[in-house]
This record gives sequence, C-alpha cells and structure tokens, in this order.
Amino acid sequence: MIKVLIVDDSAVARQILQGVLSSDPEIQVVGTAPDPFVARDLIVERKPDVITLDMEMPRMDGITFLRKLMHYFPLPVIVVSSLTSEGSKLALEALSAGAVDVMCKPGAAFTVGDMASELVEKVKIAAYAKVGHKALGTVERPGALGRTTNKVIAIGASTGGTVALEYILSRMPVDAPGIVIAQHMPAMFTKQFAGRMDQLSAMEVREAVDGDSVVPGVALIAPGDFHMLLKRSGARYYVSVKTGPMVHRQRPAVEVLFRSVSRAAGANAVGVILTGMGVDGAQGLLEMRQAGAATVAQDEASCVVYGMPRAAVELGAAERIMSLDQIPREMLHLAMG
Repeated sequence: MIKVLIVDDSAVARQILQGVLSSDPEIQVVGTAPDPFVARDLIVERKPDVITLDMEMPRMDGITFLRKLMHYFPLPVIVVSSLTSEGSKLALEALSAGAVDVMCKPGAAFTVGDMASELVEKVKIAAYAKVGHKALGTVERPGALGRTTNKVIAIGASTGGTVALEYILSRMPVDAPGIVIAQHMPAMFTKQFAGRMDQLSAMEVREAVDGDSVVPGVALIAPGDFHMLLKRSGARYYVSVKTGPMVHRQRPAVEVLFRSVSRAAGANAVGVILTGMGVDGAQGLLEMRQAGAATVAQDEASCVVYGMPRAAVELGAAERIMSLDQIPREMLHLAMG
C-alpha cells in the first residue's frame, strides 16, 4: 500500500482528494492536514510515502514548508495547485524546491473526474521517486563558444525533468546548438517554465510556437497539451506544433519529437533522454540512433525516476549512459563534433 498524506487548507479539497485516492486499492490515505504544522506532526507519526501539497495555506505557505521538508525529512511531494497565472509560477517554484510533480485542482474547466486517474497515476509514480539528492550547484552563465553549429539537440523528460532541465540549460553557452525539448507538463505551465529557464540560461528559452526556427542560442519547449515535431526545409530546421492523439498517454510526447528528429536531422542531431516514468521516447531514441544521431540516457543513480532512460537502455537506444552532472558537457561535445 502507498501511504499518502493530504495537506490542504480547504476541507472540501481534502475531502475530494481523499475520495479520489481512497478509491484505488493500492493507495491508503493515512491522514489529512489543514496546514503545514499539523502536517509536520502527522509525517512523524504516520510516515507517509507521498504527500499532496497545496501552495497557499495559513500559518506557513506551501513553498516554505516544501523547502523545510526537503531539508529535514525529504519525501515525494505532488503539488496540487489551481491553474492561475500566479499559481503556475508557485508550482514551478515548487518543482525547483523539490516537488516531484504538479497538477491542477478541480475547477470550472477541470473536473474531479478529469483529475482522478491522473492524480492516482502521479501518486504511484511519486512513490518510487528518489528525493533529497544534494543540490546540483549554482547557476552559471558560460561565455560564448568559439563557434556555432547547425546540429540539433533533442531532449525528452518527465518526472524530475524540470530540475534536470534547469541543471542542463543553466550550463549552456549563449551560442549553443538549437535545442528542442519535450517535457511532460500540464498546459499553462510550460510558458511559465520556459520563462523561468530563460532567466537562468544564457540561451534564449521559450515555449515553442508553430513555425519557430531551430537555431543556435535558442531552446524551444513543447507547449503543454501539444505535440512538437522537428521539420526541415532546405538547410533550415523549424518546429511544427500541433494537436493529435496522445502517445504513451502523453501530449507532448517525447516519442513524437524524437521520431521527427530522426527523420529531419538524422546524423545531424543529438538525443538525450532524462528522468521519467514509463517508456515514452525509448523507441524514438532508438530511431535517432539508427539514423546516425548521437544518443545519451541519464543514469539510474542521478534519475528521480529511472523509467524512460531504462527503457531506452534496454532497447539499445542509448549510445552513452551518463550521470546528470556529465550530460551538459557531453551533449555540447557531441553537438560540436
């Protein structure tokens, strides 16, 4: 049984979340707390495996509590937040502070039925997540490289990927090869996430728009609820952003991005698959390798969830298996070769 503690100042929200989670036979709600102080005592007493956490609460806000929790008693945390502009910023800040995942609360556009299966799945994924890794270091803004390249770097990530991407993008020089990224993330969060990465990286980082060029110095992040594909017109690379059926229950799907990169760029690409649950992207990375691209998978020790990289390794899709702290330098080396 996966033991879950629900932390939310709203009695209605606590009741809804408890009902949703208790409906799954593999999950046991061991307690609910209206604020972080009550939660603190319940954590010690009932030892939950996963915590769901609201952001705006009395006595102590969710971000402050999350940082304290990660420092003193690290546990997998899923932020359950309202999808307002302010809320999305808070949720992204929570991911940076150590939350495993984020999702929206039920509301006018997002019903309890919509959230039920998603929340249950996220709790099951979070139960296997590794948290409490040491800090990845301070953000540096490297100077310009001596030359540029028209190669394309494609990155796919899911659970734990926001922190991994922050680590990688903050270490990219201003004229790094163009980067395309598929990160599993709800709609409305990707624009805020891209904005945050843009502040931390010497590159320009933005949410992709259909037709955007893939050029040195720019990293494009697939918008939530849309697939992103790499296209080529002569010597120009650009992205196609479109809707379509989910692939591996995801949209954007890493599989869709990687397969398009294999066709459009072939040996002129580098593929990187990062932490995440499931198999999304493994077959696409294999196709990239078969097309001549250099391919990298994050190793188990540095992953929050070793699912997607494991699937890629087992398929023979990963030419190199590396820790997160090795990936930025190797990624650049491969793209500049």
